[in-house]
Amino acid sequence: MTIKSATIKSAKSLWNSFPLILGTILLVSLISTIIPKSFYSNIFSKNIVLDSIIGSLIGSISAGNPITSYIFGGELLKQGISLVAVTAFLVAWVTVGVVQLPAESAILGKRFAFLRNFTSFILAILVAIMTVLTLGVLAWI
Repeated sequence: MTIKSATIKSAKSLWNSFPLILGTILLVSLISTIIPKSFYSNIFSKNIVLDSIIGSLIGSISAGNPITSYIFGGELLKQGISLVAVTAFLVAWVTVGVVQLPAESAILGKRFAFLRNFTSFILAILVAIMTVLTLGVLAWI
């Protein structure tokens, strides 16, 4: 692959993902306008375990992709939501698929689909807690 063909392929990929990114920005703007900031502070309690569980639950019932997760995560952090909740939300958002569960179980089998989603949900909580603890330890050094 030459540099020219790689550049063209990258430009096409960026162009194809542009509507998705634009739609996400518009959706985040709409949601941040409709939902008051106090709503988020009422849901999340600043408890590291509880916030990670709630973030994972919300992320599990939502559907998303990694490209737009950076925008979502940044906006959620700006709203004052804790890092553990945002991390759990994003990991669950990308790895757990309650919305896609019927299609996944039809293709890969019910047992596999439920086990994969349950494992991903638990790991989203653990990854969020470990991420925040690791950053806390690194900041302390």
